[in-house]
Amino acid sequence: MKDIFEKIESRMGPLGMYADDSHGYYTFPKLEGPIGPRMVFRGKTRLNWSLNNYLGLANHPEVMQADAEAAQQFGMAYPMGARMMSGNSNYHEQLEQDLASFIGKPDVILLNYGYQGVLSAIDALVDRHDIIVYDAESHACIIDGVRLHMGKRFVYTHNNMESLEQQLKRATRLAEQTGGAILVITEGVFGMSGSQGKLAEIVAMKERYNFRLFVDDAHGFGTMGKTGAGTGEEQNCMDGIDVYFSTFAKSMAGIGAFIGSTPQVIKFLRYNMRSQIYAKALPMPLVIGSIKRLELIRTRPELKDNLWKIVDALQNGLREAGFNIGVTTTPVTPVLLNGTIPEATHMTHDLRENYNIFCSIVVYPVVPKGVIMLRLIPTAVHSLDDVAETISAFKAIKGKLDNGEYRQEKLAQFQ
Repeated sequence: MKDIFEKIESRMGPLGMYADDSHGYYTFPKLEGPIGPRMVFRGKTRLNWSLNNYLGLANHPEVMQADAEAAQQFGMAYPMGARMMSGNSNYHEQLEQDLASFIGKPDVILLNYGYQGVLSAIDALVDRHDIIVYDAESHACIIDGVRLHMGKRFVYTHNNMESLEQQLKRATRLAEQTGGAILVITEGVFGMSGSQGKLAEIVAMKERYNFRLFVDDAHGFGTMGKTGAGTGEEQNCMDGIDVYFSTFAKSMAGIGAFIGSTPQVIKFLRYNMRSQIYAKALPMPLVIGSIKRLELIRTRPELKDNLWKIVDALQNGLREAGFNIGVTTTPVTPVLLNGTIPEATHMTHDLRENYNIFCSIVVYPVVPKGVIMLRLIPTAVHSLDDVAETISAFKAIKGKLDNGEYRQEKLAQFQ
């Protein structure tokens, strides 16, 4: 019989196996100073493309004032207890009402966190007789929610409607046997590729199949659609999304999340969603701060306009320079290159130390072996000069990568 602690040594995974050589630089880096396009990393100012601060609200003066005044008035403990027991407030309910009005759903439930919110919502919505059908490139929170499901689940090829229809046929036959129902799960914006989920096409399938649609729109809320109400608005199919989820961690630059649906579904979740029933309510400063953030999203369209000015400049510039940025139609901007994990570290080190560019480097198992992804997150507070500087740096490191200058067996060392 083995010991659990002994077993974990052989289960560190493709990233964890490099932990001793990467921690603090390639993984778990520390960015310091005011949040913005330029931050300090290991004592030097770098041009930063790694923050999900799409609309620049993280340190917007009005947001910081609202956060500070709420903290001064209430502290971080208020309200005490779970909302069902003693942690509810007028502010929590106001935020829910404001969100429901903005996204055009009858009701909303406020959540403490995005990851646990998606996972727990899936767990609550389905029972062992039901069938889940989900996109193959779904976020980890969806995958973990699906893993909790004690019934059947079928996965369809990413954004492939023929594959989805095949799985819906299988799910329909099975549901007729079990007496269960079908829940289809996808994303509004896929956070690595930047592709949009084919929401309108999925909604249209309701004419032929009986299912409900759950959409995780973490990267779409605030960035997509005429008003920023999300990818459902962008594709003119919000009414067909039965359960709409988003987090505050992206465009809202905060903590928390929400689900919008019918009053019946929201009431069900309030009384059956374990991650909310058994957790302390979201602290008042975070709630009041989110009310202010949502107000700015609603009333300051120039924030989204500025974001898309940078998105268009960055993505068009990268394409014109010959870079492969995949199929993105959203602010998420992946730059796809070929190379190994050690090559990725040498390239990253060069990019940060010699070009002062900080962006997320994504390698296997998040992307296939042999692929290096540089993922950039444009924001409303970047400038066109930032874009030009970045494209110039990327041209230089791509040339070195193609010439084999980063080809090493060991990870690049840092001090």
